[in-house]
Amino acid sequence: MRFSFKTAQQDTTWRNLEAFWREADDIDVFYQGWLFDHFRPLMSEPDGPCYEAWTVAAGVAAVTGRLRIGHMVTANTFRHPALAAKMAVTVDHISNGRVDFGLGTGWLDEEHEAYGIDLPPLAERFDRFDEALEVVYRLFTETSPTYEGVHYQLKDALFEPKAIQRPHIPIVIGGRGERRTLRAVARYAAHYNYPGWDLEDFRRKLDVLATRCSEFDRDLSTIHTSIQVRLDSDYSIIAERAHEAAEAGAKELIICIPPPHEVAVLDPLARVLGACR
Repeated sequence: MRFSFKTAQQDTTWRNLEAFWREADDIDVFYQGWLFDHFRPLMSEPDGPCYEAWTVAAGVAAVTGRLRIGHMVTANTFRHPALAAKMAVTVDHISNGRVDFGLGTGWLDEEHEAYGIDLPPLAERFDRFDEALEVVYRLFTETSPTYEGVHYQLKDALFEPKAIQRPHIPIVIGGRGERRTLRAVARYAAHYNYPGWDLEDFRRKLDVLATRCSEFDRDLSTIHTSIQVRLDSDYSIIAERAHEAAEAGAKELIICIPPPHEVAVLDPLARVLGACR
């Protein structure tokens, strides 16, 4: 099993994030670091500080040399998918091929309303999400794609440079929807993340995902799977969660680090995770 951390960049400072990622980069038990994509705090009072997702990704890419970098997950409603794809490839080059591209439909009503960003009804959000994945995939893999969707269009869209990673930047999709989310995972994703900690439901989602994979002549084993757990004061629980997650079929445990993301949590956490290897 891989072990990663998530530093949702709220209620913190850039200097804290920079120090945390620099230190974690030197601890080989951590495979990857994850960020979130919100414009204001999600897990506390909404009037605190919160940094933008892709600019932080570029920042941590520049101050690390080993850790993979990704988002759980970027909101399709916040950026045109062609722009998001260009940002991802830029960070791929800054990081020398260490970025993953996470994408979701977008969901938080209050946030969209506060910033004047349109949040379409759920069915349309999924329609846009499906088109966005097609746009991103084609930009990642074709030189100048043309695409005529209902919501997004490309016309001889030159997309260079391509990513350092081959065949392209891995696509990450998270969620629980069995009909559309897991179908999108089976079609496009290298990595499926299950949000929450309902292991019985997680096992069910993997069964459904296996069925969805068969629709695209794909084997479930080709999809990396992860689940998230929040770190609290009892570090020993993380070892228990790692064992439970592995038994349920997860290949990666993502430990959500509470802000302000103090470097001091890394050493005791690394010792616990090291013992789980």
